[in-house]
Amino acid sequence: MPKLVHVVGAGVAGLAAAVQLQRRGARVVLHEARDHAGGRCRSYYDAKLGMTIDSGNHIVLSGNAATLNYVRAIGAIDELSGPARPEYPFVDLATRARWTVRLSPGLVPWWIFDAHARVPDTHPADYLALVPLLFAKPARSVAQTMRCHGPLWDRLLRPLFHALLNVEPREASAELTGAIVRETLLAGGLAGRPLVARNGLGSAFVDPALRLLQHGGTTIRLGSRLREITFAAEPARVQALHFADESIALDANDAVILALSSEDAPALVPGLCAPTRFAAALNVHFAVEPPFGWPQITALLNGTAAWLFALDGRFSVTLNGAESLLDTPHEALAASVWAEVAQAVDLPLAPLPPWQVVSERRATFAALPDQETRRPGMRTRWNNLMLAGDWTATGLPATLEGAIRSGQKAADTLLNQPMERR
Repeated sequence: MPKLVHVVGAGVAGLAAAVQLQRRGARVVLHEARDHAGGRCRSYYDAKLGMTIDSGNHIVLSGNAATLNYVRAIGAIDELSGPARPEYPFVDLATRARWTVRLSPGLVPWWIFDAHARVPDTHPADYLALVPLLFAKPARSVAQTMRCHGPLWDRLLRPLFHALLNVEPREASAELTGAIVRETLLAGGLAGRPLVARNGLGSAFVDPALRLLQHGGTTIRLGSRLREITFAAEPARVQALHFADESIALDANDAVILALSSEDAPALVPGLCAPTRFAAALNVHFAVEPPFGWPQITALLNGTAAWLFALDGRFSVTLNGAESLLDTPHEALAASVWAEVAQAVDLPLAPLPPWQVVSERRATFAALPDQETRRPGMRTRWNNLMLAGDWTATGLPATLEGAIRSGQKAADTLLNQPMERR
């Protein structure tokens, strides 16, 4: 077991790794290049809206074991909230139709036999279209694996897959999509209840972790950018870490978990293969109080907006795979999205509430077949260096669950392996 572990990167994967290491008795130093932790999962005060907003919207499922274990460990489980039952409201903006998909609680999907619980205009046999995804071959797309048309696809599968994959689902990796099906629709309703961070991502995933780490003795170094790594050949190990303001030599039983992005890590690790294509995401926040009783999460179909989040004092709208909208003037985009929200929620179209557009050009790696093959494993050829991040080979697309799972697994693997002795 290493005596000291340097975790480089304080996004969710790095935080999860640091928490797991500290819980298991290791000494930890957490380095983050920015002046804040959380990476793409953070909250911040927006002066235009006069409130704290999130960098993006994330759905957690009640079956996301790694994520729930993490928030329990940092004392933030009460920060996640959602409907009492595994229900998903839908609004079709084109037809004004509304329905709710209600998953049954057990592993047997009784809900597909109930016309009031399943997708409108579908029949139980239609759901057999998902079976090929469970046996998907590597390097194949969803369109090459299953039928991608009809009411089931249009009214449930495409919006669900689009939200979790962040690319056009027909083009997405069938392997990754199959993993989604196993961990959502096939896991039973008890694992499919949607949860959101009711007070923001920072309160649920970042701030409590930092407090726990600090109180547990972890050294937290913000503004600490890693510039270079020195590697030794015999034995193959990381010998030193070079930051902007200092160089740290590693002792024989010291180790590193590199939890950087897929853009930064390859520049530091020789020969590291990583995804090279990315998908954008846009979020539009409106400072308006949602009507009493409005669901926390609603799927919007046949519009620009995809998922509508009702939060304290605001509506927040996610636009997945939004590359074509990145250059749209923000005011025009806000007006267009608000028109859809107003229609869905039955609110006045004018005046346009105070708004803010948050864009991320490289929100996730593109979950395409060729990019899935570029995701590296957690282990490297250096025995004291592990990788973590949602872009590594987690078996899931770029989700919170994948990021947290990767950090926890990297920590456990590092602590379970014997380290060299002088």
